[in-house]
Amino acid sequence: MKFLHTMIRVGDLERSVDFYTRLLGMKETRRRDVPEGKYTLVFVGYGDEASDCMIELTYNYGIEKYEMGSAFGHLAIGTDDIYGVCDRLAAEGVKIPRPPGPLKHGTTVIAFIEDPDGYKIELIERK
Repeated sequence: MKFLHTMIRVGDLERSVDFYTRLLGMKETRRRDVPEGKYTLVFVGYGDEASDCMIELTYNYGIEKYEMGSAFGHLAIGTDDIYGVCDRLAAEGVKIPRPPGPLKHGTTVIAFIEDPDGYKIELIERK
């Protein structure tokens, strides 16, 4: 078995695609519009769908906002320059509720950012 993707619902598809591709450096690997079902799917990620896990952005026509609920935690992304990434994202207006710094009682450096729909993304420095 293999982990293929995680699906999140988004309120503005192009805004979310821009966030994940332009700001986080992912690539759009495929898009499928289903007018009869009133939804569009866009897959984004850092590699190829055949070998890497993706994020499936699901836009349901006419729905601009979703309730986050209390069960979802976060997505996690590794980076080799967490401070530089956070500086660049802050300049773009990205919310950073937990600025980069070491974990309490640890040495791993993390930060938390939010995507345009409020999903939390943990950045983990991996040198």
